[in-house]
Amino acid sequence: MTEIYEKVEIIKSLINDCDCILIGAGAGLSIAAGLDNKGLKFEERFKDFVDAYGIKDFYSGGFYPFKTKEEKWAFFARYFVTYLDHESTKLYENILKLVQNKDYFIITTNVDGNFEKSGFNPDKIFEMQGDFISIQCPTPCHNKVYESIDLFREMVKKTENRKIPTELLPKCPKCGEIMRTHLRENSAFVEDDRWHQQNKAYLNFIKKNKNKKMILLEMGVGFNTPTIIRFPFEEKTINNKKWNLIRFNKEYSGLIAHTTRGIDVINDWEIIKSLKLKNDFQQRFIPISEDTNEIINKLL
Repeated sequence: MTEIYEKVEIIKSLINDCDCILIGAGAGLSIAAGLDNKGLKFEERFKDFVDAYGIKDFYSGGFYPFKTKEEKWAFFARYFVTYLDHESTKLYENILKLVQNKDYFIITTNVDGNFEKSGFNPDKIFEMQGDFISIQCPTPCHNKVYESIDLFREMVKKTENRKIPTELLPKCPKCGEIMRTHLRENSAFVEDDRWHQQNKAYLNFIKKNKNKKMILLEMGVGFNTPTIIRFPFEEKTINNKKWNLIRFNKEYSGLIAHTTRGIDVINDWEIIKSLKLKNDFQQRFIPISEDTNEIINKLL
């Protein structure tokens, strides 16, 4: 029996037997789904920005110090519309097939809206870092966000020489400041009523299922913001003997350990199973570094 076959069979059994599934998703999941520079044809769709500024990808473009707000919003509007117009992906759709007959909830640091686009119930999704479709006051002078898809499309349509018309710059309806994206960049990020509602739903999901058999399905979560999903998922599973953690991560699927080299990540499943961890956590943890699409297909 190969290791991957053994893992798949164990996961199938756990899913069949579990009461509920908590999904924690990071950037690696959307990359696995093909929503990266290559899949979204960045160099083709942003050739003017690449040629003018040397921007190499979506991520670096998001932090580029554009000289004018008109240039910044021209980039962001096209960036957002590129994601919004992309069809749902097979990977996200297959994950839905995997969990749809279970009580599930999703916490994600992704802001691309792909769970909802792929058919997941929006009331079961907590996008704690914001989203691509909303804007907010930069101060903020009030605690509200505004959906702006139509505005973004108009910006893209009217962009000339990598700039939007000045009159399309979004202004705060309260103070008149130029609005900013609703992405968590600093302490000015707005946590509006919807944010708090979904945060409460997430916490309630954990609370109501504390005595049930739960799978924590962690997908594509690295070490950019590990305190949001990665570390809490480990801690919660360690402390609850009825819960199992399945971690999909191409590079860092394993557990952090102190070794002779310092702090390291142990990815080898056999080594992990040989460890002596609290509440036999090593027996309730499955690291998956293999192709996410392939494994999800095998689980269906």
